[in-house]
Amino acid sequence: MTKQITFRLNGTQVSSASNAGVKLLDVLRNEFTDTGVKCGCREGECGACSVLINGILANSCLVALGFVQGEEVLTIEGFAKLFPQRYEALQKAYAKVSAVQCGFCIPGMLLASEALLRKNPKPTKEQIREGLSGNLCRCTGYNAIVEAVQIAAKEGEGLW
Repeated sequence: MTKQITFRLNGTQVSSASNAGVKLLDVLRNEFTDTGVKCGCREGECGACSVLINGILANSCLVALGFVQGEEVLTIEGFAKLFPQRYEALQKAYAKVSAVQCGFCIPGMLLASEALLRKNPKPTKEQIREGLSGNLCRCTGYNAIVEAVQIAAKEGEGLW
């Protein structure tokens, strides 16, 4: 008999009958259809699968489902829904400087940006680079992404 794993996903209490050892990435994409969580490397190196667990950035490809029992998980879909002003500030800033190329890394980058700005609403360039360092952009859009976070911090002052 499989034990139900219950957690809050994007503000809603959910349960999964999947094995507790299954990766959170797979459950989010396959069971809950949160496809903004991307599968990039399955090794915790790229950040495409980033989610927030209790407000802390995590690579869902490394997190066993059982780890989130009773916890709060936020995906990019939930971020857009639950924090629309902050999501919009980041979205506009990324668009303003064309920080999106192929777009594959962007959900993870946005959540990394959110995690950074929650902790430090006025980060320096170096702090932004460090805060985003676990997220890879294969299109090499780092300078624009750093600039976008600076713009979001300035134009969204008071949101974080």
